[in-house]
Amino acid sequence: MKNDFVAKHLNVEAFARGAGKLAGEERLARFERLLEETLGLGAETPVSYLVRGEVVREGESSEEVWLHLEVQVVLPLTCQRCLGPVDVPVSAERSFRFVATEELAAAQDEEAEEDVLVLSREFNLLELMEDELLMALPVVPKHEVCPVPVKLQVADPDFVDEPVDKPNPFAVLGQLKKPPLA
Repeated sequence: MKNDFVAKHLNVEAFARGAGKLAGEERLARFERLLEETLGLGAETPVSYLVRGEVVREGESSEEVWLHLEVQVVLPLTCQRCLGPVDVPVSAERSFRFVATEELAAAQDEEAEEDVLVLSREFNLLELMEDELLMALPVVPKHEVCPVPVKLQVADPDFVDEPVDKPNPFAVLGQLKKPPLA
C-alpha cells in the first residue's frame, strides 16, 4: 500500500510508522510571515525541504514518533549597513519528538533536549518549516562586504559644532542661600 503524504495535512504517526520521506519545494509566497520579512520580495523563491519520519523503540513496550526536518531558502533581505538588498541563505535542521497529548508535550518539553510536539492526523508541516526558518533568520542581515561605500557619519562636514555655555543648574540654588540685602 502506497501512502501519498501532503506537507500541509500530514498524519505524523502514519508517516513515521511508514518511515516516510517527503522532499520538495514550496514558493516563498506560501509562507506569509516569512514573506513579510522580505518586504514582499522574492515571492517565487523556492523553499526546499526534506522530512523523514521514524519510530524509535524505547524498551519492549514504548515507542517514540520522530520527524527530522531540513529546510533552506535564500531570502532577499535588507542589509542593515548599506540598506541595499542582500541575499541571505537561511536554513534549519531539527528533530521533533511527538507525544499523545498537549499536557504530556508541555511536561516533557521542559526537560527534553529535542522539541516535543503533539501527534496529529492533520499536522501542518509548512507552518513548522516557517517557524524554524523565522527562528533561524539573522538578527542583523548584512553583506560580508557592502557593494557601495557605507557612510558612517551623520553630521554634515560643513557643520561647525560651537560649544554652548550652559548655565549651571545649581546657580539658582546659590542665589537662595545668600542673605537678603538690607
